[in-house]
Amino acid sequence: MYSMITSYVHLYSKGFLCCIVLCDKERPVLIIFFTDCLTQAAVKRNCKAILSIFLLSISASVTIDHLIFCFMNNYRMLPSKYTAAHSLPPHAVMQLAKAWLAEDTPNFDPAGVCVGSQQVEARLLCKSPHSILAGSPFFTAVFTEVGCTVDWLHRDGDEIGPDPVTLTAVVRGPARCLLLGERPALNCLARASGIATRCSQLRKLARAGGWHGEVAGTRKTTPGFRLVEKYAMLVGTVSMHRQDLSGMVMLKDNHVWASGSITEAVKAARSVCGFSSKIEVECRSTEEAMEAATAGADIVMLDNFQPQVLHVAAASLRQEFPALLIEASGGVTPDNLHEYFSPCVDIISLGCITQGCPVVDFSLKVQKPIP
Repeated sequence: MYSMITSYVHLYSKGFLCCIVLCDKERPVLIIFFTDCLTQAAVKRNCKAILSIFLLSISASVTIDHLIFCFMNNYRMLPSKYTAAHSLPPHAVMQLAKAWLAEDTPNFDPAGVCVGSQQVEARLLCKSPHSILAGSPFFTAVFTEVGCTVDWLHRDGDEIGPDPVTLTAVVRGPARCLLLGERPALNCLARASGIATRCSQLRKLARAGGWHGEVAGTRKTTPGFRLVEKYAMLVGTVSMHRQDLSGMVMLKDNHVWASGSITEAVKAARSVCGFSSKIEVECRSTEEAMEAATAGADIVMLDNFQPQVLHVAAASLRQEFPALLIEASGGVTPDNLHEYFSPCVDIISLGCITQGCPVVDFSLKVQKPIP
């Protein structure tokens, strides 16, 4: 029976590497390995056909819960060549995980007495169809810190769904430890995936509108959570903008008022940052933008401009300063984003990427032992 199924899988599609059937006394498990050459639609079609044969070939009762699908690249569980997770410093991720756990359990965990340390398995379920998964390195770090393991069925950047509930990962470990990590890990994953989903939607809107500039986030992030939220922007394929005050000089209205003028503010900033940092100036009028560009700013932000006024100002600036980067910001939402598209606008930044962003609904369900 085993050889028949394996042979069939090899012949069924060039996208399959192998098929292995494992059986214990209570339940058989079908493990199918794929290469990345198969589309998700093709995988689903082929899985249904193989599952039908599998069910007909064994005498035991089998459900879809007994199937494990491992999407593989080059015969190993590796992400794509370029992945946002590779930009995360491991020590920073672990520090955040430790801090979240310490915040949630600063001393005793009385409920831990109820469950003890027996080994359990919990399934991570996504209940928000068509969401973008983000935050898995942080989720995994939390459970690693409490002695649990996480096996992912999807990777960051994947669109989860379209089913109402999708199995996303499996967590294993001592019961009390798994429950210690549950809430901090879910909080992080829900928030990061919500941001990535919104970013992906905004990028799609931009491309659908024929605009090829940069959709960008802002520094309006949750205190202590910036690394997660900026990472989610990367996963959602938008620009992070500057990560912090050290990343790029941005001269806002308060800087200008304290310096006396835009020209003086740009001059003072350039004396410190030198050639290695760009200078951006927040401008409230076309005249201020012209002054900033003349003073040597690399980027001007047209802040809170009405779309019609923005287009005229951006065109004037582009004509006068062809190398200048022009950013639109202030009052931009997913609903009116299209009104800001212009060949003379290079960047559109939105605070709503992180402020008021919906979260993705995840839950972690501990499985009852099979009698």
